[in-house]
Amino acid sequence: MITLVRRVTAVCLLGTALTACAATVHQAPRVARPVPSATTAPPTLAPGPGGLTPVFRNGSRAHGRTVALTFDADMTADQGARAAAGEHFDNPGLISALRALKVPATVFMTGRWAEEYPDQARSIGRDPLFEVANHSYSHYAFTDDCYGLPTVSADRMRADVERAYAAFRKAGVPDARPYFRFPGGCYDRRALQELTPAGVTAVQWDVVSGDAFATDAEAVARQVLEGVRPGSVVVMHCTRSAAPTTERVVREVVPRLRARGFRFVKVSELIGS
Repeated sequence: MITLVRRVTAVCLLGTALTACAATVHQAPRVARPVPSATTAPPTLAPGPGGLTPVFRNGSRAHGRTVALTFDADMTADQGARAAAGEHFDNPGLISALRALKVPATVFMTGRWAEEYPDQARSIGRDPLFEVANHSYSHYAFTDDCYGLPTVSADRMRADVERAYAAFRKAGVPDARPYFRFPGGCYDRRALQELTPAGVTAVQWDVVSGDAFATDAEAVARQVLEGVRPGSVVVMHCTRSAAPTTERVVREVVPRLRARGFRFVKVSELIGS
């Protein structure tokens, strides 16, 4: 299920080989610099105080007009029967719109979603326009009292995250990012502590789209346009049944933000900058 968020909180880079220019008696030497490559580890944040899992909310406000659109592909562990009955937790139209508009994006996917839609998960994960990140396996909450979600016990939190990565690999996603979004955006110190061994960076947001359960695409688009600043991370959803307006919102928001000089990036680019 998609939950309302609590905290109103890029482009796979193809690399080239490292090169170096030799100095000559007529030239000052130039230092070889590493170039991002397909095998370069994605950027992460250093652990927080006490070694806790770091939390990223937005990029630099001073490094250009960049914005990351992120989409939560939500499906809880117990919603299989609803999917079998015809409920759509996917949104292929949204993914097609992002491709048509050439918008890089980060998809925070639950392991259960990847199991239900392995062909779509693999297609997204192998498209250099996108990157797949972790939204847990179960979409159960990592704190108590998180919008009515069932709760993962502390001793199962890391296992839930690792199970999602296993589901991505099984679906054929080749390179899921070491980024994690808490279901419902709910976390506390205990959750950050339990996930420290997983080596992930928790990714929140600074712009909430309000697309969950929304029926007015114009209102959602307006909220996004009013909230975006340089370096913003926008949270949206990739689930037709509970966020039916998102494709329309994207088609409205993207050209208007581009007209304002914004460039769309993945979360990894914001973290790396």
